[in-house]
This record gives sequence, structure tokens and C-alpha cells, in this order.
Amino acid sequence: IKKYPAALTTLWLGMLNNDSSIEITGEKDSQQTYRIVGDPTEGALLVAAAKAGETYVEVKQAYPRESEVPFDSDRKRMITIHDVSRPDPNDFSPFYDEESKGLDVIAVKGAPDIVLELCTQYQDANDQPQPMDENARKRILEANEAMTKDALRVLGLAYRLDENIPDNPEELKTDELEKDLVFVGLIGMIDPARTEVKPALEKAREAGIRTIMITGDYPNTAHAIAETIGMLKHGRGVMTGAQIDTLSDDALRGVINKTSVFARVSPEHKLKLVDAYQRRGEIVAMTGDGVNDAPALKAAEVGIAMGITGSDVTKETAEMVLADDNFVSIVNAVEEGRVVFENIRKVTKYLISTNTAEILTIQAALILIPGAPLILTPIMILWINLVTDGLLDKSLALEPKEEDVMDEPPRAPGTKLVDRTMVQNVVILGIFMATGTLFLFSRELDQEGQESARTIAFVTMAMFQVFNALNCRSRTKSIFKVGILTNKYLVVAIAASFALNFLATTVPFMQTALGTVALSFHEWVAVLLVSSSILVVDEVRKAVRPRVERALRKG
Repeated sequence: IKKYPAALTTLWLGMLNNDSSIEITGEKDSQQTYRIVGDPTEGALLVAAAKAGETYVEVKQAYPRESEVPFDSDRKRMITIHDVSRPDPNDFSPFYDEESKGLDVIAVKGAPDIVLELCTQYQDANDQPQPMDENARKRILEANEAMTKDALRVLGLAYRLDENIPDNPEELKTDELEKDLVFVGLIGMIDPARTEVKPALEKAREAGIRTIMITGDYPNTAHAIAETIGMLKHGRGVMTGAQIDTLSDDALRGVINKTSVFARVSPEHKLKLVDAYQRRGEIVAMTGDGVNDAPALKAAEVGIAMGITGSDVTKETAEMVLADDNFVSIVNAVEEGRVVFENIRKVTKYLISTNTAEILTIQAALILIPGAPLILTPIMILWINLVTDGLLDKSLALEPKEEDVMDEPPRAPGTKLVDRTMVQNVVILGIFMATGTLFLFSRELDQEGQESARTIAFVTMAMFQVFNALNCRSRTKSIFKVGILTNKYLVVAIAASFALNFLATTVPFMQTALGTVALSFHEWVAVLLVSSSILVVDEVRKAVRPRVERALRKG
């Protein structure tokens, strides 16, 4: 690159017109660590210049910044003004002597086509300004086109010397600063998609989530990147911001379903796209990092800000902030959210079904067995709710994700936690648990008496709930398919519940406190056989229900 002076001048301008910095840690004579602080794109320019031999600190000291016109997404360019304080023939600047000392350098960096329109000259291979003609303009645009096709993000750089720049920033006139510029060169950089992005996109697609790319890059750059990550379907193209401007709201809603990549868009286009998708009934999550992205993030149902490169305004506006600025984290968050929601439903079903069983058992005993003692005392109910339920529902909430959690379509916003299917299942399970408990209670009451009957009802209800926890591990899958040992917390909780319920009937002080008596081996066998039947009942439901639903759909 050092064979071409204009290329060095381009790197020098990229280092000059730059808000990032290089942070150096470590002793000078030992191993030093370099870290870029600021925007990654501008950081790439500093690294490129440093690799060519330009020194960041010396450039900043030799050409101190006096003023600037910050980058604007509408103008697509940035202007900085520097004093030529110490021109040096050994640096990459186009200044070789003291004649330029005291002048001001206007450095412009931005979209190549925009910057090119402001230039009346170009820097030739010998670092000399030449009049900008159509042939030169065409060659520059062709070079830009070729670079964008290689998925490069391209910036154009230009400058002009002036001696009449006002020192007061308020007196700066942008139109005056940008006229008669000398086009120096193009810099292309690539931000390759992470290897994990493509699988994450496929995972999101299977989950019913459609991913859209909206970028300010050139269409060729957007097209090349989209192809590498599998976002562009065969025959689909890239829509530009200029094309969006030509469409009415109704027309835009009609075409966005067939377009997944939008390029050369402004923040206003992003807001318009969010509105168009929402009018189609879509739930929109929008990512962004710049201040101008805030309106689109606020309009979307879920605004997602970049935690590393995002502005403070964007982070304050967003509902979610990515700590690692990684798209994969969004997909992982969706997956984790689904797991949490499903686990809440599992715990809810477990608690409602077990408490329904207790209520039905007590009421049925009062109605169906006149004159019988209270089937469960308050202290027994408290024990079941605190010891049995208290251990099992906590461990059920830690249920690992099911393999097909991302194969389900997204839930509608109004989806209820307790739906009709759950209510039906809860009623069936509650009735079955109440029936089994009443059966053993009435049989024991006739054979062994009140204390033994109440004890066996207490233990049966507690064990019903232990086996019901296995049922609740999945709404649709058999426990044998899920795996009995895959939730180690639940395994421990079941073992602890069984042990505590056994101790409640055998340890003297617990017998006194709970009003229980010891049960024989045969009585325990009867309890386990009856209570485990709830597992069989729900296994049958899980096997039969899909077939019934398919038959109803066909009918």
C-alpha cells in the first residue's frame, strides 16, 4: 500500500476524521495491549492506518481537531476540521513542507456516492489533485460497486485546505465546508457474520419468527451478507429506501411479505417498516444502536438496544439491552422465555390439580360417607401443601427445556396461562385423585378404624401429588420420552417427599403432631398402586388426545 501515496492519504484521513481511539495498556518496554475504544467501524480505520505505519497519537497532535459536524444518518457523512500544526513529510498526509502550516484541513468521511458529489477534484496516484471529470467519477463508482459486491462496507474520504474557517462552531456553514473537496480514496471493511448467526436464523425460522435485515449499507453489500447467512430466498431481491419512498402505505404492506432485506434506509424508513408490519398484524421486535433508531424501537412491541455500541438514548428507550450485541442472544432469549412460560404453566397445572383434588376429596367424603370422621385434618392439609407441594413445585419450575420448544409457533398476545385444555385436564386428574383417596379411606375405615383410615387417606393424597408431578413435566409428551431422571431436582424432591411422608407415619412425635399411625407393608403397597395409577391415566391421555384431535380435524 505504501507504493501509492493517495492510499496513504486515505488512511491518514480515516485516522483524522475519527471519534474512536486506541487505548494502550502495559509498560512500554514490555508486552503492550492495544484496545479500540468507540465505534467498531471507526476503530477499523485506526487499525488499518496503524498497520500501515501511521501513529495515532502523533497524528492527533500534529493535526488537532478544532471543530466538527457530527455524522448524520440523513446526510450520511461526517466533517471534522483540523489545524495543520506540525506538517511532516514522513507522515501520510499530502503536506510535505511548512507552507501548509497554520491552514485548516476539512476532512470528510461518508457514503462514497454522497462524498463524491461534493468533490471537484481527485487525488491521483502521485498524491496530486486533478480535476474531477466524468471518467474519473465513473472509475470511482465502479470501484465502489465492485467492493460492495464483496460484502464490504465502503467509505469515501475527501479533504480541502482552507485558511478562513471560523473558530466559533456556531459560525460554521456546512455548505461552505463541503464545497470543492478533493476525493482521496475508498476504504472497504468487512464485518463478517458470526458463524453462529446462520444456525440461529434457522432456529428462529423454525420457531415461527421471521428475521428482517434493515441496513444503511449499499444494496450489493446487504445482498452479499444476506446470502452468506441464508436470509435471501431464491428470486428475492433487496429493497432500498428510495423504493420505499415510492410506495404508499397500503402498497408497502403488500410487498414487505416478499422482502427480507432492506438497504440504504434512513431512521424514517425503519419507523415506516415497523408500522407496516404492525398493520399486517405482526408482533415486531426491532434492534438498533443509534440515537435516530429510538423512534423505531419505541414504536415496536419489543425494542432491543445494543449494549456495547448502543447510545444511552437507545438503551433508555429499549425494553431489552444486548450485553454482547449478538443476534444469537435474541434467539436464545426467545427460547429461554418459552421455557420459563412453559414451566410456569406446568407449576400452575400441578398446584391447581392437586388443590382441586384436596377440595373434591373433603367435600365428597362429607357428602358420600355420612357420619364419617373428617378425612383430612387441617394439619394434614398444611403438611401436604408445605412439604409435598412445597418441594415438588419448586423443582418442577426448574424443569429443563423440551427439545421441541422452538418448534412451536409463537403464542398470540392474548394467550391465557390457564386455557380450556388445562382446565379439562385438571378436572379429570382432580376427580381421579379424589376417587382413589376416598376408595382407600372407606375401605380402611371399615377394616381398621378411624385413625388408620385418615392416615391412609393422608398418605394416598400426598403420593398422588408426587406421581402427578411427573405428569406435569410435559403437557404432551410421555414421561418415558422426557426421561424420568432428566430433572435431577425433581428426583431429589420426590425422594425427599416420600421419605418425609413415610417418617410422618412412623416417627412417634410426628404421629402425635399429625394424628397418624403406622401403616403395614400391604397398606403401603395399596397406597403406591392406587396413587401411581394417576400416572397411567395421564399417559393414556397424552397418547390418545393427538389422535382424537387429528380425527376431529379430518372430520
